[in-house]
Amino acid sequence: MNETFLRPEHGEADWYDARLPRPIRPHRGHPLRTLATVTLVVLLAAILGISSAYVIIEREEPLNAVTIGPWHAYPKAGTADADPYSVAIYTRGAVVPLASGEGLALVARKDSAGHLLDPTCVYRIAGQTPSARLWTLTAVDGHGKLVETLPGRVNLASDSLLRAPDGSFEIMAARRPHSGNWLPLAANAKASDGLRLVLRLYDAPVTTGAALDGVSMPAIERQGCP
Repeated sequence: MNETFLRPEHGEADWYDARLPRPIRPHRGHPLRTLATVTLVVLLAAILGISSAYVIIEREEPLNAVTIGPWHAYPKAGTADADPYSVAIYTRGAVVPLASGEGLALVARKDSAGHLLDPTCVYRIAGQTPSARLWTLTAVDGHGKLVETLPGRVNLASDSLLRAPDGSFEIMAARRPHSGNWLPLAANAKASDGLRLVLRLYDAPVTTGAALDGVSMPAIERQGCP
């Protein structure tokens, strides 16, 4: 039998022939070079993953927020369904979120016009809140820490508010005393310190995202700044 039909005319070695065009010529990389490339790719992927996680955690704002006007709620924060990033944010800030059976916390970082809250300004917080056995309104700095105020307190409670006949209220948040309902802000704060308003509803039926649909929340209006 003719050997021409038994042996292929071209073998595998012909693919590495220098006469072949470079685009179709297979490349046999050096083992050390291949190892270095793989190591570099893995290292870059690790750096990218760690950096992205750090950026999310550093923003100090949990994910999966329910937005109602200037207020943001995180119904899953104190449950087993909380996402890992939000858990890391709370852990890093040493914050224990309210469990679903305890209540719900809503945070405002901007006023109703969309401007970042400034501790040197005066704000009018007016309207109504969802039903709750008790709620508190607290002023903290941009990192969620308590501040020093002139009267030594940083919050108001619903059981000590002056209200209108329809149950609505008006609160003035400012560094200096105001008549009526006054929420003290940091006495010696700078604009760069930041400001957050935290409304905590205790023993409230609105502890899930679905229950928050259509509820009424107080507006936050800037009255003036130095």
